[in-house]
Amino acid sequence: FLRREQVLQLYRKILRAIRDVPAEADRRYLKDWAREEFRRNKDATEEDAIRMMITQGNMQLQELQRTLKLAKS
Repeated sequence: FLRREQVLQLYRKILRAIRDVPAEADRRYLKDWAREEFRRNKDATEEDAIRMMITQGNMQLQELQRTLKLAKS
């Protein structure tokens, strides 16, 4: 149950970050990519695998945020 909450929080953060992408086509691509990644892994049950995916997702989110910050400056 706690992992589910972490996953949902990560998904929301990623979608919020994608809103800041300036190009509509890029936004759509990233949104579809995120949706597909989460959908593909929704049946994962192994704790270690889920923890690893959450860590990987957070790293990708940070990279997206860094890229967006650089693009604005």
